[in-house]
Amino acid sequence: MRTRVTEMFGIELPIFAFSHCRDVVAAVSRAGGMGVLGALYFTPDELETELKWIDDHVDGRPYGVDVVMPASYEGADFAPEELVGRLQGMIPEDHRAFVESLLERHGVPPLSAAAEAGKVLLGWTDATARPQVEVALRHPIALLANALGPPPADVVELAHRHGVKVAALASTPRHAIKQVEVGVDVVVAQGTEAGGHTGEISTMVLIPQVVDAVDVPVLAAGGIGNGRQMAAGLALGAEGVWTGSLWLTVEEADTPAMAKTRILAATSRDTVRSRSWTGKPARLLKNAWTDAWEAADSPGTLPMPLQFMLVSDALRRIGRSEAAELATFPAGQIIGITNRVRPVSDVVFELVEEYVEATERLDGITRS
Repeated sequence: MRTRVTEMFGIELPIFAFSHCRDVVAAVSRAGGMGVLGALYFTPDELETELKWIDDHVDGRPYGVDVVMPASYEGADFAPEELVGRLQGMIPEDHRAFVESLLERHGVPPLSAAAEAGKVLLGWTDATARPQVEVALRHPIALLANALGPPPADVVELAHRHGVKVAALASTPRHAIKQVEVGVDVVVAQGTEAGGHTGEISTMVLIPQVVDAVDVPVLAAGGIGNGRQMAAGLALGAEGVWTGSLWLTVEEADTPAMAKTRILAATSRDTVRSRSWTGKPARLLKNAWTDAWEAADSPGTLPMPLQFMLVSDALRRIGRSEAAELATFPAGQIIGITNRVRPVSDVVFELVEEYVEATERLDGITRS
């Protein structure tokens, strides 16, 4: 296949695969697409380890790194050394009590020691994402992507000085235009069907609007899980596809067992846009956790990054318990068709095979 993005990155297939799992990233790149590692959950030292492993297992193929540098968040003007402490002080005690009560009702035990407490901030801020960018640019990455809004102009310039292309996700044409204005090379037009942070416009409506609004290549994202959907995205003007939830159930994925089981059994109605994870709307598996934050006794969610700081240890506790009814996970509506476990190579092959079948069928209709 040949589009502007395959030419830009020297890849065989315009298939981009976002994953927090290094094995998935490397496998997709080896199969001819481009794996993109989500850096959010890693400290700079951990990210260094992950990228070194990918360097050693990607067979020289290109890959990317995805960071989260939101345009707006609480504490943006705080000094880095005081960021965590000041943000922790902004979390109301009523919210802490609500989370603890929810866990108690579902029999979720506390962590065994204070030392087990999780990472409360991660890369949800400019200050915490920049060290991740620095680590990423020390490796031979081909793409640096930003998951929330336009990346800072100086970060785009820095990536370009390293010979690295920059992508950013957009949920409206206005967002896409802002991203091009700061110099991004690729816009990922992500519809509301996608997992994780999303806007409100569906993929079918969004893609042609973004394609018409910018002159850089556009990737179709949100609800892309088979070759027919890939063909639809390209028919709408995109030059490749950005996929995520599709890889949660592959053999190589390190998706938590409880979440993987639920995803395999889920329908496309089993997700919901909720602020209960990060404070910004994100599509998650719908369950007792997401329901609780919409209930009458909920204190409401907090803005980013306070919400994740509030619930981070709670999510770890849930993951270690048997409270499957509270185990949520970012997932898109495409999970309604991800009902079996396959290796990455098979998924890539089927995407291409179905794409060819779909385009040949359309060509036959036109010729007839």
